[in-house]
Parts: sequence; structure tokens; C-alpha cells
Amino acid sequence: MFAAALALPAHASIARERLGAPSQFSWDRLVGRARRLAGNRYVAPAAARNAAADFDSAGRLTYGEAEAIAGNIRLFPASRATAPTPVTIAIVENGKAREITDTAGLFANGGTADPAGFRVMDATGRSDWLAWQGASYFRSSGNRDQYGLSARAISIDTGLPEGEEFPTFTHFWIEQVGDGQARIHALLDGPSVTGAFAFDCTKSAQSVTQDVKAVLFLRKDVRQLGLAPASSMFWYDQSSPPAQRDWRPEIHDSDGLAIWSGNGERVWRPLENPREPRLHSLRADSPKGFGLLQRDQDFDHYQDDGAFYDHRPALWVEPKGDWGPGFVGLYEMPTDTETLDNIALFWSSDKPARAGERKEFSYRLTWTSNDPTQDGNARCVDVFDGPAGIPGAPPVAGARKFVFDFAGPSLAGLDRASGVVAETDLPKGVLVSAAAYPVARTKERWRVMIDVRTQGMPNPQFRLYLRRGDTALSETVIKAIES
Repeated sequence: MFAAALALPAHASIARERLGAPSQFSWDRLVGRARRLAGNRYVAPAAARNAAADFDSAGRLTYGEAEAIAGNIRLFPASRATAPTPVTIAIVENGKAREITDTAGLFANGGTADPAGFRVMDATGRSDWLAWQGASYFRSSGNRDQYGLSARAISIDTGLPEGEEFPTFTHFWIEQVGDGQARIHALLDGPSVTGAFAFDCTKSAQSVTQDVKAVLFLRKDVRQLGLAPASSMFWYDQSSPPAQRDWRPEIHDSDGLAIWSGNGERVWRPLENPREPRLHSLRADSPKGFGLLQRDQDFDHYQDDGAFYDHRPALWVEPKGDWGPGFVGLYEMPTDTETLDNIALFWSSDKPARAGERKEFSYRLTWTSNDPTQDGNARCVDVFDGPAGIPGAPPVAGARKFVFDFAGPSLAGLDRASGVVAETDLPKGVLVSAAAYPVARTKERWRVMIDVRTQGMPNPQFRLYLRRGDTALSETVIKAIES
């Protein structure tokens, strides 16, 4: 956490005439406000009175020359199409907060609107690296200046039959502490929960990090309270059926879920675009880290020179302290378009969330194109799926072939005589054949090829990793099988 907030830059004073009277502000005051709010009946926020009529109108207000606040903060306008709910934004200096009361000149092309969020610009003022807009969503462009997946403050009942609840950030307090650094506070409100959040944000050449701390107050019992949630998009990749695709070879913001469990096991779960929505619970007691990654960063695998999916960042969550027993939830929904976030991620405690409780937690978010899971062991870098059997021969009825490529330092110098095997939890009656071998003309890359009888499988997924003797050489892959 930053030791103290610095004073606003001198050139930020041009916005002072647009600010209200100062009031005392501190983290303790924000927590107290969230606690008092939880004792009141929930009132849903009203729609903005001054909002852009449609998506194009919102774009004209967002992009172009406009005045910044607090040195390099640009506002997002409320929009009836995409962001109808306004937020209150205040600038903090030396423990005093002043709300923005006049937005004249703060939007592009001379327009006016109620603010619905904001973005943090880089030193040039031409590109942003952080953005908050909509419910409790926020995101970063990482270290390659390309937005992709999003994070949010909290998730409630994601993927459950009774439906999901979306609390909202209603108020923000911004402390700008210099180029590449920002401190943001936010007040959360929803039917079941209120909360105080603080984000200490730092941009470097390798990543954007956000140290997050939160205090929640529960108005109601919550069946499934999700911490450090994220949302992403996975339409298809190289293993998906051709019928799902357009001309581009792959389209996804993230290609897998990574988990570093408290017991030291590293897990990789390739993402899927299922035929029906499904919620997976992956055991993760006292997690050291988890997140949605975009491991495949080869432009040739996407051929998209507009959306640049090869530049989409990973989002890695590192809990601070011991979060205790719990699981990582992965919710996958079907999609036939790249405009829908069909992937949701969160961590949920085994301990029930009860009305009247206060919950505190903190964690670090890292947005980066450098794989945060790299260590001495091998990682799964490719997955393929096709008919079982020998190429050129009739396929094996009722079975499928799964191919996994692993790469990493633990495989250096090993060959077919090194005793490397593919370890799976597939029953003998289901596993038709399995082979593990080094890929010719490559370095530190091995391939696992298995044929699996998918009909009558007791479990719609299996686990697989590379082993040599008693030593695991790779992370564990969890592969889901669509029936």
C-alpha cells in the first residue's frame, strides 16, 4: 500500500471550480459509512437524468479532447444503452474530499452528461490503463495496452439457479499520486451487501498491479459469496468444433483458468464454450493464487489485426493472508459471438455468509501478458481434440482423442528412455491408450496423446500431469468432456 497520498498536481487546479465544498475523508470514515448503509433498507439507484442516447453518442462524449481531473482522470458518460446509472465522484487531497459538481468541459466534443465511471490516462494523455464503469466492474489494459477481461468487487450467486445479484459502486474517491500510480476508494451497495473498497494501483513495464482491501457488511444471507471475481470471453480455440468458428482461427480473451492451491499443486483448466451453462467447483483451500490467463500470444493463431487477442492480458489474484477452506468457481456459458462475456471466475469460502456479518479481506491483482504461473515445472501450452484411433484408419467408435502439449525447464534433457509417463485419474475401462513423448525438433516440449471412451464416463472431466518416478514434472490439467 502507498504510504501516503501525495498532493494533486498543480495543473489539476483547473478543475477546482467544478468541485463542491470539502469534507473529511479517510478509510475508517468510508468503512463506517458502509456499515451504516447496511443498516438501512436497500434503495436501487435511479437512472441518470443526463445520459447519452445510444452507444455512438456515448462514444462521441468519451473520445476526443476534453479536460482531465486530478491530473489524468477522464470521465465516462452515462448512457441509456450501456451505463444508465450515474456515480458520484470526488477528488481527495490531504484528507479532504470534494465532489465533482459541474461536468462542463469534462466530456469530448463539448457535450455534457452525468458521470458513469472514469478512466486513468497514461502520461501522454492519449491512452488509458485503468477503467471503472458499470455495476462494480473495473479492468486494466496490462503491460501491452490492450483491454480484455474484467474484474469486479464481489459476486453473489454466480451460476446458481436463483439468479445472480450485481451490487454497484455508487461513490468513488480518487487520489492521484503521480504518473503510473493511483489510489481509488469506492462504496459498494446492493440488496444483500454493502462494502468499502480501496485500490492502490501501479503501472510498470511488466504489469499493472492493484492492491485491494475490502470490508463487507451483509444485509442478507448469501448462499454463494464470491471474492476477487473476474469475467472473460471464450468463443473458440484450436480444439473447438469447426461449426462454432468464423474465419479467424481463435477468438478468446482468456484460454484457461490457473490455480495455485495452498497445498502447492498447480492446476490448469482449459476454458470451454459449452452447449449448456455449467458451474464448476474446483477445490482451492488457502489458495496462493488463481486467475484467468491468455497463454496463447501468437498473432498467427488469431489473425485479428483489430481486436488483437494475442495482446489480451492475464488477471492473476494473490490472496493476502489465509483465506481458509474454499473453492474456485468457474461458470461457463454458451456463446456464438465475441461480444458476450461468457466466463465468470470467483473464490468462495466454505463458511456461510450470514446477515449482519462483517467480512474483511485483501488481495493483489496483477494484469500482465507475462504468464504469472511460470516456474520450474512444465505448463500446458496447447490442447487438441479429435477422433480416437490411428490417423488414416477408421476412428474408434465411442471414443475421442485428447492431445496435450507441455513445455518448461523440468523437461530439459529428457527423452523417451527417461521414464516420463502421463498420469491420469481415468478408469482402466475408459482409457483406451496413452503415450507421452518429446516433440521432435523442439526444446523442452512434450506431447501427451490419449484416447478416451467418453460414453458412460462416471465423471465429465479428468485430471492429467507428467510424472517421472515420484516427481511431478508439470502442472495438473483438468479437462472437461462435453457429453
